[in-house]
Amino acid sequence: MSIRFALIGCGRIGQVHAREIRRVGKLVAVCDSESKKMDHIVGNDPIHRYITLKELFLAESDIDLVVIATPNGLHAQQSIECLNHGKHVLCEKPMAIRSADAEEMIKAARRANKHLVVVKQNRYNPPVQELKRLLDEGKLGKILSVQVNAFWNRNAEYYKQSPWRGTLELDGGTLYTQFSHFVDLMIWLFGDIKEVKGSRSNVNHQGVIDFEDQGVIALQFESGLPGSLQYTVNAYEKNMEGSITVFGEKGAVKVGGAYLNEMSYFNVEGVERVEKVERVEMRSNTPNQYDGYQGSMSNHPMVYDDLIRLLNGESNSLASPEDGLRTVKAIEKIYSSIHVS
Repeated sequence: MSIRFALIGCGRIGQVHAREIRRVGKLVAVCDSESKKMDHIVGNDPIHRYITLKELFLAESDIDLVVIATPNGLHAQQSIECLNHGKHVLCEKPMAIRSADAEEMIKAARRANKHLVVVKQNRYNPPVQELKRLLDEGKLGKILSVQVNAFWNRNAEYYKQSPWRGTLELDGGTLYTQFSHFVDLMIWLFGDIKEVKGSRSNVNHQGVIDFEDQGVIALQFESGLPGSLQYTVNAYEKNMEGSITVFGEKGAVKVGGAYLNEMSYFNVEGVERVEKVERVEMRSNTPNQYDGYQGSMSNHPMVYDDLIRLLNGESNSLASPEDGLRTVKAIEKIYSSIHVS
């Protein structure tokens, strides 16, 4: 039986979801406060349109799953409402911009006995998958240190495209909107963060955004592993680098490129040269393309393939809602621990 979807939020990432929904199931309804955005997705298809969730649930009773692709600050409230109506939920990142809200989302999913899934598509990047395998198998030996860089470009025009962008209430901060995937991968690969020191500042977007446009952070994981995170949306003209560099007793690896999409350095003890070359040349798909900027890797097809497996009771690689909560808690810890300069 074809899975019946509703899509909440018809902006750029909503269009990506609409494409995947049509591939794996049936898009029954869309909901957005702006009619023009729904036009881009509906076209001439017999898809019902709604301005509010209340209208949608009054009219639609046989939806199986709701996809939340709205501004960050709406994710928790809307996900809980959908779960309370007995629907599965696929929620875009970040899960929420407050950990207390994320916890309420998880409680709502348990009460409803429905699936709550948070999009973590960068976990599917082939170089990231390879790094995960190396760590799980202990190929690098004892890990000595970790460095994460996130150097992207988001100019003033980007923030002016949508009124929610750059606001504390609906955006939440640079680590929530641009770089929550990087925080998620740090936790997924190396565990929870114990201590944080550093600073953040707004040096190039004054009067444009309510929070920082760059940060420099030293951190320690629960295991005692030291690491660093440096991030910015001030890279000149375009995204420059997204990378995770790992130094171990038996090797060093850098997942790099602009989007964590290349194995840009690989030197591991006991790995044959031909295998090493294959890994260095490992590439991901292209990033999501939007008006005037690029987002993270376009791995949403893999997310949806795993989503269908989950709904069919089959084995899958989807991140749990608890993983989403861990990311939100980590970002909260970073923001509360570093000073504003």
